[in-house]
Amino acid sequence: MKIHISVLCILFFILGKAQKTEQKDTFVKDNFTKKEFYIPMRDGVKLFTAVYIPKDISNKNKYPFLMQRTCYSIAPYGENEYKTKVGPNSYLMKDKYIFVYQDVRGRYMSEGTFTNMTPQVERKTKKDVDESTDTYDTIEWLLKNIKDNNGKAGQFGTSYPGFYTAVGTLSQHPALVASSPQAPISDFWNDDFLHNGRFMLGYFRTFPVFGVQKTQPEKQAWYMDSFIKQTSEDGLKFYRDMGTLKDGYEKYYKNNFFMTEIMNHTNYDEFWQKRGLLPHLKNINHAVMTVGGWFDAEDLSGPLNIYKTIEKTSPKAKNTIVMGPFSHGGWSQEQGKHFHSETYFGDSIATYYQKNIETRFFNHYLKGNTKEDAGLPEALMYDTGAKEWKEFASYPPKNAQKVNFYLADNTLKKTSGQGYSEYYSDPNNPVLSSDHLKDFNGFTPKNYMSEDQRFAVGRPDVLTFTTDVLTEDIAFAGEIMAKLNIASSSTDADFAVKLIDVYPEDFKPAEKKEGVIYGNYHQMVRSEIMPARFRNTKEKGEALVPNQKTAVNFRLQDVVHTFKKGHKIQIQISSTWFPLFAINPQKFMDNPNFATKEDYTKAFIKVYNDSSIEAEVLK
Repeated sequence: MKIHISVLCILFFILGKAQKTEQKDTFVKDNFTKKEFYIPMRDGVKLFTAVYIPKDISNKNKYPFLMQRTCYSIAPYGENEYKTKVGPNSYLMKDKYIFVYQDVRGRYMSEGTFTNMTPQVERKTKKDVDESTDTYDTIEWLLKNIKDNNGKAGQFGTSYPGFYTAVGTLSQHPALVASSPQAPISDFWNDDFLHNGRFMLGYFRTFPVFGVQKTQPEKQAWYMDSFIKQTSEDGLKFYRDMGTLKDGYEKYYKNNFFMTEIMNHTNYDEFWQKRGLLPHLKNINHAVMTVGGWFDAEDLSGPLNIYKTIEKTSPKAKNTIVMGPFSHGGWSQEQGKHFHSETYFGDSIATYYQKNIETRFFNHYLKGNTKEDAGLPEALMYDTGAKEWKEFASYPPKNAQKVNFYLADNTLKKTSGQGYSEYYSDPNNPVLSSDHLKDFNGFTPKNYMSEDQRFAVGRPDVLTFTTDVLTEDIAFAGEIMAKLNIASSSTDADFAVKLIDVYPEDFKPAEKKEGVIYGNYHQMVRSEIMPARFRNTKEKGEALVPNQKTAVNFRLQDVVHTFKKGHKIQIQISSTWFPLFAINPQKFMDNPNFATKEDYTKAFIKVYNDSSIEAEVLK
């Protein structure tokens, strides 16, 4: 079986298997003793756990626990087989902790059945379990069975392990004093696989990882034979040949339990509601540092919403958020001169975060005075336009004011107008999400979050609204709302909105990539898609009345971005965004996931001039 090399590289990173064949770095083996345990949970299920114990631990030299729970394997397995690196970064590894890694229920060597985004349960009996009780039971066992610990525990994790960290904050174990959910999932309705309920087709190749149950203890990935083979360097060809989402599901994933769940639950029904974490994040009383990347194509919503929710519901929590110019988990690996896609943001940014923020956070709360504040900023946010870190005492910043930029006559301006702009949307000829065809073969999308958008300008099915050249800097900092007033000749539509920074024609970056034309570069700053069917409630889809003016309002997620003097601000709007997102048939259906080509309906779509983009702008 052959799998595209980019898929394998990303998969191995996710699985934490990037171990060197010849372990030249022996720090872990030289300084830690590895033990493996099956830790029993309150319902009798045993979770496989690896514990790396510092060799110099003693009654006079005690260490705290620093734990990661994951569905992505804690390899290598065997007490004589060591990871080459432990902990979230090399500084913490060398400071030494009791590092704990655990396979969650139903994954790899652990017992039980795997569930995506395990629902929190109402505990009516002592055997009612969820991820927070598993976190509690694990910490309790470690405290009693690993000698010479200092009585404190912390947890960390990125992506799915970020979810396990976030939900672990609800364990309420008194020893848990520091948690860092990084790129965490908070609700699959708007993270990873779905955006406002629209299926993210760019994730199509990932489903073997999440939707195939194992039948026995596994040290290797048991789902490898389920991956889709690459057929061409032109990744777009695969999606064009696949046909509709229904066709792809029936050809590749009819037996994949997670894909089947997504296909059958198109509304935000009880299935998704039970898996939403945010309503449960209450009464957290320890230090939480949530970390995310402004260009995280997988989990941008999660860190922002988790931080904001804890801020509202948990006044006793020492709550901090860090957002950098990173893609998914990019802060864990230093790249020197830091680019996302083709845009340069500075040098050694990951090292700055690891050394000055992450290490300080865990060392303070786990080895210092837990009751005192660590002295970190409430919000450390990288300004992706000014290309510098900024600190805020609250987030969104209190000195930001809401400003509406109206969409009229191809311009973006401060005043509303009459009339409308119109485009013709054909599901059979969708607007592409990128012109880098190789990227469509990737395991998950990545570069599009800051990609040059010039390829879409001028298409008759893309509306473009642009300011005049800015005469002064304008700093967006906080939430962005698209407030669209639309009408369609058909009964359903999606609305993809992009916020774009248009560079000057003579722009010369401090660092550049070969072959890129940076003059007039259209860098995407933020984007989101919204099915009109969920404009009033996401619990049930509602058809559009043809040719009737209708409000469609939705969040684009936050930004901290300064549009510099000499640049322009641009908005692009379309109703297709392919193959990043599955195509809306533009005919209302109870479940559009099962639309056929016969359901595809062309439509004239109007965007009225009183539509606007509402941004929080620093005074």
